[in-house]
Amino acid sequence: MNPQESAVAPEAAVAEDPIKVQNARVLALLTRLFGEGTFTDVEEPYGLLTVTTTRERIHEIIAGLQQDQEIKLNFLTTMCGINYPEREGQELGMIYHLHSLTQNIRLRIKIFFPITDPVVPTLTDLYATANWMEREAYDFFGIIFTGHPNLIRILNVEDMDYHPMRKEYPLEDGTREDKTDLFFGR
Repeated sequence: MNPQESAVAPEAAVAEDPIKVQNARVLALLTRLFGEGTFTDVEEPYGLLTVTTTRERIHEIIAGLQQDQEIKLNFLTTMCGINYPEREGQELGMIYHLHSLTQNIRLRIKIFFPITDPVVPTLTDLYATANWMEREAYDFFGIIFTGHPNLIRILNVEDMDYHPMRKEYPLEDGTREDKTDLFFGR
């Protein structure tokens, strides 16, 4: 295959796959609305357009996508905290899943920030469902949402002084005596 044919082949594949066409259209819209350098790490795992941005811009971006009449991302499907202890300076993060019910468009947006500064703007002014999801992220990961109307634990007891989903503790208790390695293949 010559260089001209290889350049045409990916374009043809994109044109044939309606999900890739839709994702390319959404990515072009994101770039037009928010600028060229706003989104990094653009991926399409399982056909779901996934972009990474900064926490400083997340509220502005999600508000813009909710109000944009072309894309109409009017439903916050889910948002959750994540913890990657091996990523220095980006140990914690949030993942937002947005959905346009009228256009059937889905978008995943990620942000990352240091575990020493776990502060993110709230989305409760945009989506009522963000209230409980932000409380859950606070409860399990210790992410603080500025402007949240009632940021208290939602599933764990109030006097808990740690966040159980952070990967700060070993998965197994090394002091257990009721378990034999014989049964666990070790």
